[in-house]
Amino acid sequence: MSDSRAALPAGAWTGIRLVAGRELGAYFDSNIAYVYTIAFVVLTNTIFMNEFFLAGTLEMSAFFELLPLLLSVFLPAVTMRLWAEERKQGTIELLLTLPIHPLQAILGKYVAALGLYLLFLAGSAPIVVMLLVLGSPDLGPILSGYLGLFLLGAMFLALGMCLSALSSDQIIAFVLGMVACSLLVLGGDDRVVAVVDGLAPALGAGTLFYETVSIAPRYQPFVRGVIELPAVAYFVLQTALYLWINAILLARLRS
Repeated sequence: MSDSRAALPAGAWTGIRLVAGRELGAYFDSNIAYVYTIAFVVLTNTIFMNEFFLAGTLEMSAFFELLPLLLSVFLPAVTMRLWAEERKQGTIELLLTLPIHPLQAILGKYVAALGLYLLFLAGSAPIVVMLLVLGSPDLGPILSGYLGLFLLGAMFLALGMCLSALSSDQIIAFVLGMVACSLLVLGGDDRVVAVVDGLAPALGAGTLFYETVSIAPRYQPFVRGVIELPAVAYFVLQTALYLWINAILLARLRS
């Protein structure tokens, strides 16, 4: 059995923490974290305020419905450098020869990206505070909506990391990630489903993609304030699958 599939050694969290710290330091040293966070916070708060003034209700469902498409662009931008830059600079060989397990490197980079994403989400906290000041919003759908966003973002980050390992070019890694994530989001749009089904009515490809691959049927319950175990399992298992594929790709790069 290859090293990438073996169990993590004792003290694994030390290696994961070291790699995560290295990656977070790189995000902030290069100002990527500041630029991405400010841009994300400005866009998300603008989206909410536009919907808030149009609807005039103390809830965030429209906000949660629009965020997946924005995440399909932002999160691949976060993950595009994780392996592509290592390959381009030739430091991936050095990283893989260090006394850390390959899974520690993968999880360390993933934890760093997830930490940056949590910073993105924290930037929308003033929205919740504003709603609480203005009235008494139903916190159930808000909390479940944030849980859905977290699970969705965690899956997108794992997918983006996986695709970053396929190329030494960050732009190619970004485009691959953005296209893949956008397909998962747009495949749940009723208009897109109708158009695809219309191209070949007998196949019903749009409906099939919606039901089996698209995030929409799994994400929408969170927006409505319902936490369904199958939906949680979908995101968790998809995230684990992409991290596992990442381990296989890393093993091939190592060999």
